[in-house]
Amino acid sequence: MVTALYRRYRPENFAELIGQAQVTAPLMTALRADRVNHAYLFSGPRGCGKTTSARILARCLNCAEGPTDTPCGKCPSCVELSRDGGGSLDVVEIDAASHNGVDDARDLRERAAFAPARDRYKIFILDEAHMVTAAGFNALLKIVEEPPAHVKFIFATTEPDKVIATIRSRTHHYPFRLVPPAQMLDYLEQLCKQEGVDVAPGVLPLVVRSGGGSVRDSLSLLDQLIAGSEGGKVEYERAVALLGYTPDYLLDEAVDALSIKDSAAAFAAVDRVIQSGQDPRQFVEDVLERLRDLILVNAVTHDAKSVLRGVSEEQLEKMRVQGSRFGAAELTHAADVVNSALNQMSGATSPKLHLELMIGRVLVPAADQSEVGSLARIERLERRIGIATPDSVAPSAAPSAAEVKPTAAAPAVATKPASASTASAPTDPASVSVTETPAPATPQVAPAFGAVTTAQFRDSWNAILSRVEKASKSAWVIAFTLQVVDFADEVLTLRFASQTDLESFKNAGQAPELLRTAIREELGITVKFKPYVVPGVEAVAAPEEVPAAAPVAVAAAPKPAPKSRKAAVDDKDRYGESVLREFGAKPLDEPSGGR
Repeated sequence: MVTALYRRYRPENFAELIGQAQVTAPLMTALRADRVNHAYLFSGPRGCGKTTSARILARCLNCAEGPTDTPCGKCPSCVELSRDGGGSLDVVEIDAASHNGVDDARDLRERAAFAPARDRYKIFILDEAHMVTAAGFNALLKIVEEPPAHVKFIFATTEPDKVIATIRSRTHHYPFRLVPPAQMLDYLEQLCKQEGVDVAPGVLPLVVRSGGGSVRDSLSLLDQLIAGSEGGKVEYERAVALLGYTPDYLLDEAVDALSIKDSAAAFAAVDRVIQSGQDPRQFVEDVLERLRDLILVNAVTHDAKSVLRGVSEEQLEKMRVQGSRFGAAELTHAADVVNSALNQMSGATSPKLHLELMIGRVLVPAADQSEVGSLARIERLERRIGIATPDSVAPSAAPSAAEVKPTAAAPAVATKPASASTASAPTDPASVSVTETPAPATPQVAPAFGAVTTAQFRDSWNAILSRVEKASKSAWVIAFTLQVVDFADEVLTLRFASQTDLESFKNAGQAPELLRTAIREELGITVKFKPYVVPGVEAVAAPEEVPAAAPVAVAAAPKPAPKSRKAAVDDKDRYGESVLREFGAKPLDEPSGGR
């Protein structure tokens, strides 16, 4: 039978006690100066060394060379009070949880009257002292206030507020604290070396996190992992399963989906969490922990290794990539949503429903009306149009003076209407010839903060049309039927339903310029238009010159089945009237009084 780790490695002097310098330093000073009080109160969370410190203090007081701040470990008292000792007659440990009444207090008073059997002091250690009743404390009050010279009291409790004030005022109170993660991690690594146990990377940070700063809890968990390992090696997968944490692959899958706004993958990850039997609340805690790590990685960049101790370089690099996909505001918004979901995961509501609602709120910051939600929406818009913070732009991203040149007028050339990858492009681009008109003589400078893609153009098209509608109702009616085909090299390819629509767009006065202005206001770029006319619709001869105010490219589509120009124009007029009526506007030629 093997003794538990927390018993085998219980400290035997104050120097071995980790993370409690605020207690050990003044106690050792008092022992060296021989200014020891008659009663002490040790308080703090469980497993942080209160009872152990009480035993060490008893060893220091009853050591043959003492009172001393470092027990010799050789005298009978030190041997009996060591981790392997059987206990001393002059050091009485009382479980106050089961000896908390008036009768127990009277019995203790009677025992305190007798002198020590061998050692210098008779020491009473009352563990879980907050369990003593008020009547029991009152029965102890007199002897705690004025004990015999050979009696010392040490109270240990996790709830010092439940110890009555008259007892607390007669003791020296020393508050214990949870051990910091970095110090606990170093201690566990040293202990594993002494035990000769090979621990996989990432296991000890999980143990530290599960232990929550309690040395006893951490050692118990590590002992359990070592006992369940094979071949003297603690595997990461087994540790994750045993401690109940979400596997890395599931956590990475969920966070990656949220970072790239892939709703399908995010909800699929939630379903896998439920189907694999993972604890939903633990999954939410793990996501929140990862978001916190991403915020730290984004904040400290290359110094993240010193903050996130125990994390491998490979995992840090993965978190840097995930953090770069989020923005600072989006990360904060996501963390707020996940934290709120964690606080609300109680009651009879389905855990899967909680998770899915949480994912939906993270993916749609527009649902959050707070300041953080607004910042997340603004940041997402900036990313959509290619704007990045100056710190994230590489020096080579900005064009040099030599690269910024005015665009000279170019002769008409035949080009393809759209890239082959565009879903709405024609199956045979070569069948449509496009004539590009001379570009304006003003200089065209590429955006310094990133290029706008075709997908970003499509996402922003409704907003662009809204700007056109505010500027001119008639221009909006013309631009309403246009669709984005492709955008490359400052040239925007627009899909026209027919050659008649193209002619209407060209001859609509300020409509092309209003559309170009709306694009510039929404996306911050100035574009040139290139038309793509759907094959199979009657083509009308293109004019020889495009108006200077709205440079567009003219596409000649193949001649379809015969159809009169007047019929096509009548169809367009009827369509425009129907659109105007749908949005509550009157046709341009309808009398102002209505019908």
